Amino acid sequence: MLPVLWLCGPPGVGKTTVAWELYSQLAQAGTEVGFIDIDQLGICYPEPATDPGRHRMKARNLDAVAGGFLAAGVECLIVSGVVDPARGVHTDSIQRAAPTVCRLRAGHDELRRRFIGRGGDATPVEDVLREADALDRSAFADACVDTSGLPVSEVARRVLARIGAWPPPQSQSVGAVEPPGGAVNRADGPVLWVCGATGVGKSAVGFAVYRRILRAGYTAAYLDLDQIGCRGPAPADDADDHRLKAGNLAALWRNYRTAGARALVVTGPVRDEAALMAYGDALSPAEITLCRLHAGREELTQRIMRRGRGEGWQQPGDPLRGQPTTRLLGIADQAVASAALLESAGIGDLRFDTDGHTVEQVADAVLARTQWPRCS
Repeated sequence: MLPVLWLCGPPGVGKTTVAWELYSQLAQAGTEVGFIDIDQLGICYPEPATDPGRHRMKARNLDAVAGGFLAAGVECLIVSGVVDPARGVHTDSIQRAAPTVCRLRAGHDELRRRFIGRGGDATPVEDVLREADALDRSAFADACVDTSGLPVSEVARRVLARIGAWPPPQSQSVGAVEPPGGAVNRADGPVLWVCGATGVGKSAVGFAVYRRILRAGYTAAYLDLDQIGCRGPAPADDADDHRLKAGNLAALWRNYRTAGARALVVTGPVRDEAALMAYGDALSPAEITLCRLHAGREELTQRIMRRGRGEGWQQPGDPLRGQPTTRLLGIADQAVASAALLESAGIGDLRFDTDGHTVEQVADAVLARTQWPRCS
């Protein structure tokens, strides 16, 4: 079984930030470690009436990717995100992972300051405080760490001190695990994949397309490839970790299809036909429509600089956020070169020029030209 350290707590308490710190420390120390934001395993709406909050769905999906990580040789997995406030993690839906749950908490004043400081969301701050109080009354967590007034590095240190030696020293039985994406129970159904170079707007456009499909009345799911195959270090013969991502993608699509999803929107990069074949084989017999976004040097550079300042689409562990200007300009040069290679290779069924267009305009163009959703 795969050892999992799951950090939970109310919105704004720092779950993802601390989880990413732990993931980074373990990866730098040479541990084969993966990272998952549990919210990324539950983007399938509308939610089933029998699974409010989609907590059971997320647990089944965690089990699915745990199999993929195990088969890839990953030693442990860091998870961040909410749990069922009444019962914690639905461990009865998890067979290939052994979760250790650490709850993070903070006092009302601290939590209010952090939640408002990060921009919050549509959730009223009083609801956040009520959720925090309910979690303080719970008893499902294996450990609890108060984060009030502490820097991220100190919270991470206290988490490890509280839960003991982690990952645990026992060996794994990787050979007994069947990797996801095998020949059994493959999911059919339409898959719309939005790809392109770094900074072109894949995630923002893909999610806008996904929201339009929901508004059209379809049950649909959304997945970001970078969020389902995050591990360090990546294998030398597959630097983009396409094998891991393709297997996890297929396993998750099967689960979403079983839950009633009629369409899947995927975002993420792909460099060549060989990588495309890996995904096609894993997803067969699903019908994949690959849409490539393109932008020129000036547009890509501006977008990468904005991401470096923390603007636009947010993702856990964004490698651009907070980088110095010289580093961002170097990444922009790489993105321009990547876009040129994709152009020359003609990657994608359809190409969309995003220069001078808003996310909403590009999303409209994608739906118009693909005639999506073609749901069965």
